[in-house]
Amino acid sequence: MIVGIKKERRYILFAFIVLAAYLSPLFILQENAHIRVHDNLDSNLAWYRVLARSGEMFGGVNGVIPQIINGQLSRNAFGTEYSLIVWLYALFPTMIAYALSQTITRIAAFFGMYLLLKKHLLPGERWLPFQIGSALAFALTPFWPSGMLSTLGIPLALWAFLNIRKDGGTWKDYLVLTLLPLYASIVLGFFFFLSAMGIFWLTDFLRGKGWNLRFLFSIAYMSLIFMIVEYRLVFSFLYKGEPNSRDEYFHAELPFWRTVRLFFKNYLLGHTHVMTVHSLFILPATFIAIYLVYSKRLWKQEKWFVFLFGLNLVLSLWYAFWFYEGWLPLTKKFHFMDTFNFARYHFLRPLVIYGSFALALKIISLQGISWAKMAKWAIVMQILFLGLFNDEIIYRQKPTVKEFFAEEMFYEIKEHIGLKQEEYRIASIGIHPAISQYNGFYTLDTYNNFYPLNYKHQFRKIIEKELAENKTIRNYFDQWGGRCYIFTAQLGKRYMIKKDSKRHLKKLQLNTDVFKEMGGRYIFSAIPIDNAAENSLALDKIFESKTSAWKIYLYKTL
Repeated sequence: MIVGIKKERRYILFAFIVLAAYLSPLFILQENAHIRVHDNLDSNLAWYRVLARSGEMFGGVNGVIPQIINGQLSRNAFGTEYSLIVWLYALFPTMIAYALSQTITRIAAFFGMYLLLKKHLLPGERWLPFQIGSALAFALTPFWPSGMLSTLGIPLALWAFLNIRKDGGTWKDYLVLTLLPLYASIVLGFFFFLSAMGIFWLTDFLRGKGWNLRFLFSIAYMSLIFMIVEYRLVFSFLYKGEPNSRDEYFHAELPFWRTVRLFFKNYLLGHTHVMTVHSLFILPATFIAIYLVYSKRLWKQEKWFVFLFGLNLVLSLWYAFWFYEGWLPLTKKFHFMDTFNFARYHFLRPLVIYGSFALALKIISLQGISWAKMAKWAIVMQILFLGLFNDEIIYRQKPTVKEFFAEEMFYEIKEHIGLKQEEYRIASIGIHPAISQYNGFYTLDTYNNFYPLNYKHQFRKIIEKELAENKTIRNYFDQWGGRCYIFTAQLGKRYMIKKDSKRHLKKLQLNTDVFKEMGGRYIFSAIPIDNAAENSLALDKIFESKTSAWKIYLYKTL
């Protein structure tokens, strides 16, 4: 027993060393680190800073964020003040908060998957290398940073629920169910997990296993905690006010064969918000294992693996077919099917994929000594492969955090304009509005999940002629509109144009009158506008800095 504990501690220590090495660039490089831009630098990191400065951290459910879209952005769009990630960014510099968030998430992910495998899916000291190895691999996945524990915390929650289901659980299980909602989002993972737990309980009941009221209570308890933490979301859902941008979100548009293609893409490659990096080593291992189960008739002995293997297929199928045009009659009748993204049941896939991976390795290793060696090499290779997906490697061609937000240069712009930032409004061309927002500018453009629909329609008038000439950006704006940007037909969906670009905007067609009516006085353009005068714009000054990824052409309205 003592030998087993020592061995377990050595494996856990090894896992911590790997995690520390993986996270070290964030702590060492800080603002000079390279991190994800999409749905991260271009949005969430700026939102946290704007919220912290707004004075609306504890603003009422009808409060607004003054800095964005003329104060028409609801405070509720920035989430709950009871989320720990909000406070990390309020209390610490951006990259310290980011590094701490990554550390919290990955450690919780590791222990959650390890405990789940050790106690429920893959018990037995014999399987310690697969328990630790799979948990470590799971913790190294390049998850969406602002998702926190919305997906990577699910194994920990499942461990607690299975404990309660089996023998009533302990205070530790309820502590897990209480704390997870403080560092996770119900719409980014746990709504789908908790509804799956409800189906699990119902299945038990229908199979004659009784009411199991403690299990049922635990599901209701965690749901209630989430409702309290996410009270702003609950309010926005129950007390729907004026129409918002999500009312023009239409998802059911893919024909059948494109839907089938999306299924294979999701199943084989995964999704950007829940990257599992499973194609090269995990997928072959699970295919080998399911063949062994089939050929040796191991269906009953390996029922957990078979279930997870099938569930993985079903989740990808559900994700793809949520976008199938065949849903249109129902979405027209039940509007909530457009405004709520039920495709996110596929956010359960990280748990399913890495749980099935551990079980697949066990099945393979039982076939003989050479098979066991192959299984161990598979987990080693998966961990090494995930190491190559470190942000510092895969985003090395992107701007560093310092270069992205370019605080020194934007301070120069602010000083050159010479007015209080709240006295004028700006918009950007060729760069994300989040950059200006992060630097304190009041913007007419934004990237947010929902905002008033009438504002979207008003802003559309500024870019109406540009949208008319480019179907891609027209559909992107009209059928979603989360990015309320000054799109141009020439640039399309390019909004990260670096300072070494030789591009020019040649035939820009903006409705500058509407821009000025909305309070717009300046445009920050990443490239020169050749016909600025035709758009009632005049070049004021060009700004460039060694510490900035961008060159800003400051245009003033005439």
